Amino acid sequence: MVKIRLSRFGSTHNPHYRIVVTDSRRPRDGGYIENLGHYDPRKTSENYLKVNVERAQHWLAQGAQPTDTARRVLKSQGVKFS
Repeated sequence: MVKIRLSRFGSTHNPHYRIVVTDSRRPRDGGYIENLGHYDPRKTSENYLKVNVERAQHWLAQGAQPTDTARRVLKSQGVKFS
């Protein structure tokens, strides 16, 4: 199954996440199919969340299933779920 989920990067105690499309069998920080954006939960900069809404809609239409956290982040950016 294809999933939309968060992949962690950044240093210890400084988490940053990429919002990625990946096969559910891959490890959390393993390879991914496409990068949809990034998210900084600490909100250390003005641009802490960026999502390519058009590509997210495309993957959802293809049947990709977002995780709960990815769904919350995507919804905050105006991505529609059917």
